[in-house]
Amino acid sequence: MGTAGRREQVADSGTAQLTAPGRMAPGAPDRDIPEAGAGRWGAGGRTYTADRGEAAEPPLCRPLWVEEPARRRRMPDPVREAAVRAVLVIAVTLIQAVVAFLCTLAGSWLAFPMVISSVASTIAATWAALDVWVTRQVWNQRHGVVSAPSSTARALRRERRRARREQRTTERAEERIRRRGGGTGRLSHPW
Repeated sequence: MGTAGRREQVADSGTAQLTAPGRMAPGAPDRDIPEAGAGRWGAGGRTYTADRGEAAEPPLCRPLWVEEPARRRRMPDPVREAAVRAVLVIAVTLIQAVVAFLCTLAGSWLAFPMVISSVASTIAATWAALDVWVTRQVWNQRHGVVSAPSSTARALRRERRRARREQRTTERAEERIRRRGGGTGRLSHPW
């Protein structure tokens, strides 16, 4: 009968019947409704085999998705916000351009205002795209990704290093004083 039919076995007789697509064979179980004793989930979360009726362990479930490590690092929050803004503005601009084109084809009075607003939106979309680039550059400059002599991040790293060095020096001095004082932690002699 070609590929339009589907063969299904009837549980009692073991013979195959040909059915039309989308139709169930007479007496065939509905796939969405679980049956007791047919290898489906029974009461109490146990499965029952079709031939024995004894309880079996529930099957191990596969996870819906597998976490994979990201290929690239996540964009910084300000850059991501600017990118989302740019995508929204560009989408609105494209919609306006399509509406202006269709209004022009239809000879509608709305064509001229839509063309003017499309031009204004194009300027705004260009500005939004430049905003993403500028925000990214500023973030890189402030957070040490760009290692240029004029980078403000380099000065911040230098200050942090200096503060750590001073902290270590004071800790060493306190440790030296503790060792001299007999390990009691006192700064002066007991007499």
